[in-house]
Amino acid sequence: MSENESVPASLLTPDTVKTSAGTFVFSDGLPTPETTAAVYGQLDRVHGVAAFRAGLPAVSLWAMRKAMLAAGVADGDVLLFSELIDCRSLFLTADADAVCFLTFLDLSDGPLVVDIPQDCVAVANDMWSRWVTDLGVPGPDRGVGGRHLFAGPGYQGTLPEGGMFVHRVRTNRLWLLGRCFLENDDPAPAARRIREQLKITPHTPGGYGTSAGSFLLGGSSLARPAEPRSPRFVEGSGLAINTIAPVDASFFTLLDEAVQADPATALAPEVAAPLAAVGIVKDRPFTPDGYWQEVLEDAAATANAYVRAVAMRPRPEDGFHFYPGTGSRWTSPFPDHGATHLDARASFCYLATGITPAMCMNLPRIGSQYVSATMDASGLPLEGDRTYRLILPPGIPAEKFWSITLYDNQTRSMLATEQRFPRAGSQTCPTPAAVPDKDGSVSLWFDPVRPDGVPEGNWVQTLPGSNWFAVLRLYNPLPAFFDRSWRPGEIELLSPATA
Repeated sequence: MSENESVPASLLTPDTVKTSAGTFVFSDGLPTPETTAAVYGQLDRVHGVAAFRAGLPAVSLWAMRKAMLAAGVADGDVLLFSELIDCRSLFLTADADAVCFLTFLDLSDGPLVVDIPQDCVAVANDMWSRWVTDLGVPGPDRGVGGRHLFAGPGYQGTLPEGGMFVHRVRTNRLWLLGRCFLENDDPAPAARRIREQLKITPHTPGGYGTSAGSFLLGGSSLARPAEPRSPRFVEGSGLAINTIAPVDASFFTLLDEAVQADPATALAPEVAAPLAAVGIVKDRPFTPDGYWQEVLEDAAATANAYVRAVAMRPRPEDGFHFYPGTGSRWTSPFPDHGATHLDARASFCYLATGITPAMCMNLPRIGSQYVSATMDASGLPLEGDRTYRLILPPGIPAEKFWSITLYDNQTRSMLATEQRFPRAGSQTCPTPAAVPDKDGSVSLWFDPVRPDGVPEGNWVQTLPGSNWFAVLRLYNPLPAFFDRSWRPGEIELLSPATA
């Protein structure tokens, strides 16, 4: 009996191994030079795919920041959509339901204090799309107007002992997204309130929030309270701006820029590892040669396919389907199980921006909830030259209002048509309110041309040659949404388009 005959076969590597990655050849366990080269090439591509998926949350925000800088919106400026967002700009699944504002805040020179407007819904994320806090109605100020201090990773100075909400941020910059709702279907009051009440002020140590007692005990200096500052507002309505991250090898250039902009501690180890494997490391030059350019191009194409598949055609067993077991095509970006889903974060950041726990919690009458459909009732693509109908049953569970918006499959941004605002809903702005049927249900039509007899507010224009998907939003959702006793109909293909 040879020495190896006593070793279980499960421990042995055959001289020839056929796998989905290719055929590998060994000399009694030692890989041949050709196999070694093939394996390392495969590993490099695997690391590239992992780096793309891990880096997507950062690149998504970094691409947005660079687009805003190119449009003349500096850090600390506020991009305000006083007449709502329309289809001219490319923003991931933006909507035209509320007056939105967004800004990037640079904390590297010290903390900043943000006074948030009343009756506002806002979220702060760091530059890796990690939740920092909610502001406004879902936040600790609960919508009455609050003062929030944000301190970056390098700040060692004193902080207020009270009078404001203090938040530590792991990155040198912060992304803040806010929304104020229309009043009597008019965006003007909300825009005016944002301009009047939103303040962004450098923190003065020993100023507001620091007591004389703290100073006497040696805990802080004393200073006069700083006068709250109004930021520079840049009008975003009608602005043509592309904030979408690339999906070719240039993705990794942006990823390196994002890494270099922050301390190494900003990255979690499980994120830093795949980035380092492709040469992206803090304080090291990223100069991929011809081989690595080819590897990263292939990795970007592969990872883009992976993430797009999970985001737009999720498997039922992964928990993204909102009405499991019913055959419904409506999905949620938040898987319905306790374990962390490996693909959920990347797929969410592929379609959307702004991460907060409030989006995936059972909070009736607070905030908003979303479900999306990328296929029709039969599981076929939603094509721009066809006619579709969606029936929303009576009792749509939205205390404030509801809407449905169409998005281009490629850009994941508002579908660009002559309609400008590709949405329908219960508000009369920016498009007429949808007219209910006699039984209280709402019938919506998606077609390049408004079908005969369909009210204007019940029709959303589509574009031949551009496939699309839909997002249904419920603002101040009611219990019937969470317990799933109310369910939207499916998007039904009726016929070729009426055009």
